Amino acid sequence: MTDHRTTPSRSALRTARAALRDLLGLVVPVACAGCGREDVPWCPVCAGLLAGPARRCEQDAPRLDLVDRTLVPVWAVAPYAGPVRAAVGAWKDGGRADLDAAFAAAVAAAGRQVAHAGLPRPPGGEAVLVVPVPSTAAARRRRGRAPVGALAAGVAAGLRSGGRSATARPALARRGGADLAGLGARDRVRAVAGRVHVRAHHDVRGVVVVLVDDVLTTGATLAACVRTLRDAGADVAGCCVLAATPSPSARSPAGTATPVGVPAADGARRSR
Repeated sequence: MTDHRTTPSRSALRTARAALRDLLGLVVPVACAGCGREDVPWCPVCAGLLAGPARRCEQDAPRLDLVDRTLVPVWAVAPYAGPVRAAVGAWKDGGRADLDAAFAAAVAAAGRQVAHAGLPRPPGGEAVLVVPVPSTAAARRRRGRAPVGALAAGVAAGLRSGGRSATARPALARRGGADLAGLGARDRVRAVAGRVHVRAHHDVRGVVVVLVDDVLTTGATLAACVRTLRDAGADVAGCCVLAATPSPSARSPAGTATPVGVPAADGARRSR
């Protein structure tokens, strides 16, 4: 039997956590992961960059159309530029796991949009399976975790709030291979080719799947994951990403990015 006299109350725990944060702030100053503003981990201005509706951006990923020669729908919360790019880097490789909740909430909005975008309903009413894109073993060791899992949980929560049953599971794994950072489109394809597989004891036949990743660049990684899941019998309905690299035509002369998904001036389909 639990002795409730020795169990800390929730308010006491919150007070203790706040005191610990204040103490850590004296030892290791806190700064916004996006813009560097002091004394706040994620400032309202930078948070606002992730507050708008998600945009379709698959047309800017040249390697996604290699999947059965059709484009897989991709929703991105923000362009991968400026403070968003800085924050994602700090979150992934700078130890800023404190951004998990903020980023999960941002992609949850994308999940709600996907829920209302004609997502297929599997026979039998099974839940939509939200699958994070797997990291390499080297990346997991370096980071001490697989951060995209937090995004997958956020997308699943968004799907549920949009009226769809959904669960997040790491159904994919990746064998070896180089980290994709800094690689070009062709090198990315070679780096992931044949290395993604469905984990043992994960039967995805007939399951509707939504893939989740942090950043969309060329689409090579998402394409490899889509192929693997489809070959295993899954119905990959779309993908959600926190940010997407803008195509060259989406950049202003000063080099800043316009919102992901904004049509080109001549109305032409953009690609790289």
